[in-house]
Amino acid sequence: MKTLFRTAVLCAAAILLSACKIVETVPFVDIPRYMGLWYQISANEVSFNEGLVGVTAEYTLLEDGSVEVLNKGYQDTLDGELNQITGNATIWDEETNSKLKVVFPGAPDLPYPNYLIVVLDEVDYQYAVVTDPFEYTLFVLSRTPQMSDNTYAMILGELETLGVDTSDLILTPQAVD
Repeated sequence: MKTLFRTAVLCAAAILLSACKIVETVPFVDIPRYMGLWYQISANEVSFNEGLVGVTAEYTLLEDGSVEVLNKGYQDTLDGELNQITGNATIWDEETNSKLKVVFPGAPDLPYPNYLIVVLDEVDYQYAVVTDPFEYTLFVLSRTPQMSDNTYAMILGELETLGVDTSDLILTPQAVD
């Protein structure tokens, strides 16, 4: 019975994935270079990040090759209550390293990668854009708390070329250095 249930869940996930547009990811991510602190410049607001400002994501490569993910943000204002959660990511596609599966406590363990790196500053690793197969989430990330208007516009142009909907992106307030 357990195997039958698991098969049904995997089939349902496959049907859902086949119904969604396949987002093209970047050709390769150097995982050690991707590690470290990223600031959220903008994001689609969804239930788990609603009202958060000063949002950061910090990635740490673990000995087993997985990645610790520490997300932090403040509720409503930069002086608001700190919200943070730690999860774990595994590389789903080791040829490109651009598809990962991230699991957070209390969240469902999905049978597909849910962290797709679709835009990346492949030279300096100063910005990245991450989404999921359904484009429900969309995060524009930067190594610095602010991003120039020109860089942000260029990223939006790249996303448009990829066919990614950016209409729900909301700028994320960050502390000024």
